[in-house]
Amino acid sequence: MSAKKLGEVIVAFGHENIQAIHLSTLMITKDKHLSKTGDCIIAVGADKAPIDLSEKFKDKLKIENAKLTIIIEADELNQTIHAQGSPKLVLTDPKDMVIRKSEFISNRTLAIKADKSSNDLPREFVQKLRDPKQKIIITLVVA
Repeated sequence: MSAKKLGEVIVAFGHENIQAIHLSTLMITKDKHLSKTGDCIIAVGADKAPIDLSEKFKDKLKIENAKLTIIIEADELNQTIHAQGSPKLVLTDPKDMVIRKSEFISNRTLAIKADKSSNDLPREFVQKLRDPKQKIIITLVVA
């Protein structure tokens, strides 16, 4: 990774209740359990939340119009999402990481202006995310 880019890797898992049908958000959580009401969640049991990200990474993400690339891998399948950072990001939530198509910011918000929400993920990919044994690798690269 070049000096101008910073990365973080998050390890999470699938869950049988993953629906991935939310039209404007996508969420990764440290929670291990999921009800069917969490329709934006794509991975559970994550080893990191916004508060756990390095200060260097968070500082870079808080630069105006910072570009964030999110790569979600489940075995041989993967999805890439492009989003933006913002100086308004708080990045203090100890449990949930939310990527939004909108510009709404809360302490759970990782990025805004995303080009995909959970509903935009291919259903074949979502099917993989429904397997509780499925290890999911989420790579975040900010430039």
